[in-house]
Amino acid sequence: MIPLGLTDIADIVGGYVADAEDPHAKVTGFVEFDSRKVSEGGLFVALAGAKVDGHDFAHKAVEQGAVGVLAAREVGVPAVIVPPAERNENDNSDLATNDPDGSVTAVVQAMSKLAAYVSRELVDKHGLMITGVTGSAGKTSTKDLIAAVLSRQGQTVAPPGSFNNEIGHPYTALRCSEQTKFLVAEMSARGIGHIAHLATIAPPTVGVVLNVGSAHLGEFGSRENIAQAKGELVEALPNAADGGLAILNADDPFVASMATRTKAKVVFYSAATPHVRNADFYATDIELDDVARASFVMHTPNNPPQNVRLNVFGAHQVSNALAAAAVGIQAGMTAAEVAEALSAARNTSANRMDVNTRADGVTIINDAYNANPESMRAGIAALGYTAAGRPGARSIAVLGEMGELGNDSLEQHRALGDELARYRVSDLVVVGQGEVEEALARQAISRGIVTKLAHDVEDATDVVRGILSTAPAGEENWHARKDKDVVLVKASNALGLWRVAEALLDEKRNTR
Repeated sequence: MIPLGLTDIADIVGGYVADAEDPHAKVTGFVEFDSRKVSEGGLFVALAGAKVDGHDFAHKAVEQGAVGVLAAREVGVPAVIVPPAERNENDNSDLATNDPDGSVTAVVQAMSKLAAYVSRELVDKHGLMITGVTGSAGKTSTKDLIAAVLSRQGQTVAPPGSFNNEIGHPYTALRCSEQTKFLVAEMSARGIGHIAHLATIAPPTVGVVLNVGSAHLGEFGSRENIAQAKGELVEALPNAADGGLAILNADDPFVASMATRTKAKVVFYSAATPHVRNADFYATDIELDDVARASFVMHTPNNPPQNVRLNVFGAHQVSNALAAAAVGIQAGMTAAEVAEALSAARNTSANRMDVNTRADGVTIINDAYNANPESMRAGIAALGYTAAGRPGARSIAVLGEMGELGNDSLEQHRALGDELARYRVSDLVVVGQGEVEEALARQAISRGIVTKLAHDVEDATDVVRGILSTAPAGEENWHARKDKDVVLVKASNALGLWRVAEALLDEKRNTR
């Protein structure tokens, strides 16, 4: 964040300063809403939740070095106080469910106003380049790849994990300082207008749209509505003469059609084989190694082709890498520099296609952060491909519910059974006892997949352990083999299925 006095912050957010001996004391550190992370010179944001009220930790935050607190009521320490905001009855966020008087909304809005001010100051006076990334699947992986590329050019700020909503977005923008050259903003939506709002907080010059899938179908009602929401990113971009650039996935018709919704320059990328003819960025000669890491030849405008060998997992990462390449080229990098950066990139967000092989040869693919039909298909493909390179190895999918799919949920879960069969997955462990889990299990059984049911995370862990401890029929030398079974763990984040992967990995020391 840029240095600002408490009175400056109060003017920006529409509040007043209370209990401050020096109202002009400057905030020079980071903005935090977790009091345990507050550092010297920082600003603590007091948010009230269902179980914990940040106002109760205001004194602790100041004791740890915070200059003041952004709050909805006076807390006995230096603070900028904002009045309650009018509640939006259509707000479907988790915060709104615990905000009877609009005080939580007021603090979040104040943080957004502060982030918008800081972002514009940094863009106008220090040349900050802001890139927004949205899509139904792959936002976090692509955000990480873009950050890996841009960090070669200068200080880059990107959100940890999936900080992509009305809290995480301004929080990330407020990590920027006068030294920050690039901000990569992951942008999510629960409805029409959300991305447009986020774009007012940290206005992007570059917008990347990855895909329009079925994630949050229950909230949007149709893919057309999802496309309408995702396209708000390209509508928010400046025109081409002012540097606006829309980077669109030519392989997705919903995304490609967004070219007509922006005044920015448009470039297309394609990871299809053969690639879409009008693609500016595309890949050829795509190959996967034994754990589904892709290598390919990257083609970019006005540059010789470059070889890229990714260290992130899954064939779908080729598309994400091309999107990142387009951002890097826009930032002034050469194709060779971009290829080198992509080849060196590693997973930085937890539980996202995190692949590890245990000392006993079992490979665990932990992709349990979130799940929707598109990312499920990508995970299952990685599982099937990795196991296919190990003759006799079992491919074990540990799957739970995909949330927020609405009326399409049952059919989408049944379809996973067909997808498992398509990639010849041998074993399925279904975690949960609901209607959609039963639909998935029945379809998998009908396709000849050995299927077991687990009540919860602990039960699933025990079931997988049982499978792994038993050699496949006819494999007398199984325990002496170097490469054995492959396990994919994936579900919506609320299930906490990543704990299965962690438990399985803790049993044996990892080798890669």
